[in-house]
Amino acid sequence: MDKPRIRVDFNELIEPNLVLLSKTDEVEDSAGHIILLQVGKPVAVYEYNHYESGEKEYLLAEGVAVLNEIQQSSVAKWCCRINSHGMSRTVSS
Repeated sequence: MDKPRIRVDFNELIEPNLVLLSKTDEVEDSAGHIILLQVGKPVAVYEYNHYESGEKEYLLAEGVAVLNEIQQSSVAKWCCRINSHGMSRTVSS
């Protein structure tokens, strides 16, 4: 990856540009750093998939942290509002 990112599951998109991010105010990024989430904080997110075929896939996006006001449940307190660049995909074997 190009920089430390927070792991998400893009299957948890609750709007076309909104993905669940964290249940708590603190989350660990891919470099092991603890990130304190705040409204409007820039965040970089990723999903990693390794398939039986040997293919490895990274889905990457950037955006800002927002409170989860869509799903009124304990699924996640925080979401990432993905910016206008959307999601990119990198594949290797």
